Amino acid sequence: METTKLYYEDAYLREFDAAVLSCREEQGRYLVVLDRTAFYPEGGGQPADHGILGGVAVTDVQERDGVVCHTCAGPLAVGSTVHGAIDWQRRFDHMQQHSGEHIVSGMLCSAFHCDNVGFHMGTDVVTIDYNADIRWEQVLEVERQANRYIWEDHPCRVTFPSPAEREALPYRSKKALTGAVRLTEFPGADLCACCGTHVSGSGQVGLVKFLSCQKLREGVRLELVCGGRAMAHLCRSWQQNRSIGQQLSVKPGDTSAAVERQGREVLSLKTRCAGLEEELFRLLAEQYRDAGEVLLVRHNLAGDGTRRLCDAVSHTCGGRCAVFSGEGERYQYAVIHPGADLREFVKHMNDALYGRGGGRSGFAQGSVAADEAAIRAFFRGV
Repeated sequence: METTKLYYEDAYLREFDAAVLSCREEQGRYLVVLDRTAFYPEGGGQPADHGILGGVAVTDVQERDGVVCHTCAGPLAVGSTVHGAIDWQRRFDHMQQHSGEHIVSGMLCSAFHCDNVGFHMGTDVVTIDYNADIRWEQVLEVERQANRYIWEDHPCRVTFPSPAEREALPYRSKKALTGAVRLTEFPGADLCACCGTHVSGSGQVGLVKFLSCQKLREGVRLELVCGGRAMAHLCRSWQQNRSIGQQLSVKPGDTSAAVERQGREVLSLKTRCAGLEEELFRLLAEQYRDAGEVLLVRHNLAGDGTRRLCDAVSHTCGGRCAVFSGEGERYQYAVIHPGADLREFVKHMNDALYGRGGGRSGFAQGSVAADEAAIRAFFRGV
């Protein structure tokens, strides 16, 4: 017997009573079937409802052949009447996300003559795939149109048209449908075959905000947040921007220009530091001219500084140069000995200092898990 689906009769129903038709254990969980339910099962890209049923937690809901099965944390007596309460905050969030997706997808598909070929409602964002190459600027224009539509508070209508009536309707669907088809309509924005739950009016979506637009095969993948998620995202972004403004001593609206200015200053400083570092390396190379074998241990040379210092000194010392850069028991190394075969030496060094790395043609580089004392002790013994 198919389960009576109360969520289709009233998407805002939060609590209900129902009879337990069956309960079976499976891997420590209990699969419960009721005669009727307000718990929405996973489907159409919308996650399942959670909540409480007969005093135990409902952690998943699935439907098969019209029968809705609730995954519960504990058993429920067959034949008993139980009280159910859905997690309304989770459900209403899903209703906002799903309804917002309808509105933007209807507008995008109409404007760019494309299809919504993928939809996933995650815990943080909604991901939607379209088979058209849509630019970010075009996405933002649809976002503006969708928000105007939302604030006008249009009704959401759900119908089950006959096959003949359906033939005349320009509704969206990912596949050909037969039998009774549930159509969800936001008039003037979207008409789509959908089994999800939706808000009663577009105004309850509140707000839609696109977060990204990425190229995906021949189309794009968009990330979207709606309603409470959009508000939370904007609050986090504002707080972060306000914090950045305080650190840069500018108003929140001026952070972008301040960050760009600071970026230019940092680049200038990096250029100056690189010049000073090159001069330091040149002076060190002269200091070790004709010194033969050289070991240098430095603390945290930036970037490829380990290799560049080793290269500079190896050109003047006339022998093998080894440079180690790091602190504690983690060092990067570069070893250069022009014209020499370093493979056996580096293998012996890696074994002794718990290192990894190698090279050829007189050059090797890698890392060791040893402190400065161990490094110096090794080189004293070779």
